[in-house]
Amino acid sequence: MSLLKPFSKLPGLNTANILLVENEEQFQQKLADTVVLQEKTVNVNVLARSLPLPMENEESRPRIDLVVFIIHLTSELSFQSAETSLNYLDPGYFQGKVCFLVTSARNVSVPPERLVSVRKLAASFHCPLLCAEDQTPEGVTTAAHRLLAILKVAAGLVPMATGLYLSTLTRCTVPSDIDQQNFE
Repeated sequence: MSLLKPFSKLPGLNTANILLVENEEQFQQKLADTVVLQEKTVNVNVLARSLPLPMENEESRPRIDLVVFIIHLTSELSFQSAETSLNYLDPGYFQGKVCFLVTSARNVSVPPERLVSVRKLAASFHCPLLCAEDQTPEGVTTAAHRLLAILKVAAGLVPMATGLYLSTLTRCTVPSDIDQQNFE
């Protein structure tokens, strides 16, 4: 299995390609359909579902402009799968072409340490961390709008903006006292 490289292919004209990586594929299909339906001016393609990508179609595969790791906080396996999948990305992707999307952040049954560990993961790779509501159509639409905004910048479709610049503005940071769970 080879690393997925961000600049190994030429971009398509008015085309943006997004890779949604999710272990359980519950939210992924709803989000993919909404992303494609929301955008009318740019041709948006949602590609494969997991990493590593198969080697047999590597020549015909388009350039992937944005990789989104969907992590369900209710599932420990989801977080572990995202961590494992990160090994299949070239370090060049972490310059504005990766973001993390978490669901169930408001769920009271989710241990707070799980959100902290996702925040630390996003901060360690200097990537944005988005929270989404996956139970309502409005939440899915809002997540799709946020991803489209990031995707257009990462694909180079927004003048005077780059993925690296956007990443420096939106990246997740972890306060130094995050390990101290004192929320008084």
